[in-house]
Amino acid sequence: MKLTFKQKAAFGIGAVGKDMVYALSSSYIMYYYQDIIGLSASFVGLILMIARVFDAINDPFMGIVVAKTRTRWGRFRPWLVSGTVINAFVLYAMFTAPDISKTSMMVFFAVIYILWGMSYTMMDIPYWSMIPAITSTPEDTENLSVVGRTCAGVGSALIAMGTVILVNKLGGGNERIGFSRIALIIAVIFVITELICAAVVREREVKEMKTATVKEMFQALFSNDQAMVVVLAIVLINSALYITSNLVIYFFKYDMGGEAWTTNYTLFSTVGGACQILGMMIVYPLLRKKLTNTAIFKCAISAAVGGYVILLAICFSGNAGSLGLLLVPGVLIFAANGILSVLTTVFLSNSVDYGEIKTGHREESVIFSMQTFVVKAASGVSVFIAGLGLDAIGLAGNSDQTGPVAAQSEQTLQGLRLLMTIMPMVLLVAAVIFFIFKFKLTDETVRRNARELAGRKER
Repeated sequence: MKLTFKQKAAFGIGAVGKDMVYALSSSYIMYYYQDIIGLSASFVGLILMIARVFDAINDPFMGIVVAKTRTRWGRFRPWLVSGTVINAFVLYAMFTAPDISKTSMMVFFAVIYILWGMSYTMMDIPYWSMIPAITSTPEDTENLSVVGRTCAGVGSALIAMGTVILVNKLGGGNERIGFSRIALIIAVIFVITELICAAVVREREVKEMKTATVKEMFQALFSNDQAMVVVLAIVLINSALYITSNLVIYFFKYDMGGEAWTTNYTLFSTVGGACQILGMMIVYPLLRKKLTNTAIFKCAISAAVGGYVILLAICFSGNAGSLGLLLVPGVLIFAANGILSVLTTVFLSNSVDYGEIKTGHREESVIFSMQTFVVKAASGVSVFIAGLGLDAIGLAGNSDQTGPVAAQSEQTLQGLRLLMTIMPMVLLVAAVIFFIFKFKLTDETVRRNARELAGRKER
């Protein structure tokens, strides 16, 4: 079955909506419950870690449920639609916290966030798992994966660009009200985009669908050393990204400060989000014409680390209030992240062919299930680390919505600068060192593997 442009577009629209929801949660849930609601950053981080690790473990079980589903609408679309509707309601509730005691709020947050993760899994697993059921053409399968990942990046970038300033405008200066209203808007967009995806994208008849248990995922990973290298790189890169995305808002609010901090943060995020999209859609394809994928990977890591070094130098040279200077490292970091998000998907896809040659078994669905598993687990751990760091440096939240922005000590601000730069740099350097010594899937190796598999099929 050959994919039409309409189907590809609908699949991409679905990715935009679902990653707008995911980005709102992953980037602002810590800020909302720690800074606005007033819960301990360590407690919020702990709940986020527990919920995301549980959610990661829960993914294979959702895959089994989907595989056993038989309806007139197919395996995937019923879960895609029902999971979306439930998650949209939970998202709105999560960013519309009731006015209750601190103890009750802790219980509310723990319950609502776990529910959000479970309901998101209900639609996320069917969304990615239905790719093989849409088409059996290898070129279309790869193309659809790239479309999905790229459009997911667009959804994340849209949230980075507009959330804070919209929260301020929609709430009339009250962030608590503003987040409630923006969550409602995004929940509605989410439902509309997934309904479009479900209405246009049609499943072909697949008699049997392979699902992976947690045990099978790790067995497939340990038997494929190149998949393990890529997965570890994904963990390190995503951990650096999540630490940055959760801490940068605190930098603009308390370090850069001023009445225009929301505008400055929005401009920084808008430029960064645009650079991330350009990195995926323009810079990577242009670099690919001249360089190998491994060379591009090293360049992207170097650019990101260089960006963090420049950011640290700007902060400690007394120029933290200069948005123009801050945009320089922002461009480097965000563009590099866009390139790396595409590259890691390509590398993981290439590791599937490598694994088939090595073991005789093609574990495509298992390997990509592992990607979802480790990304969620890594995000949970990195957010917990960020929460511990915020409490360790003594950052005072700003839960009083009617008062001025809380003042922070110079020691706290210095700690914040180090947290949002040194930790990501260490993770990215570790990723590139491990990659240099362990990664073997060069462009020539990938082409050779493809020729060998083609020859086996002909025989």
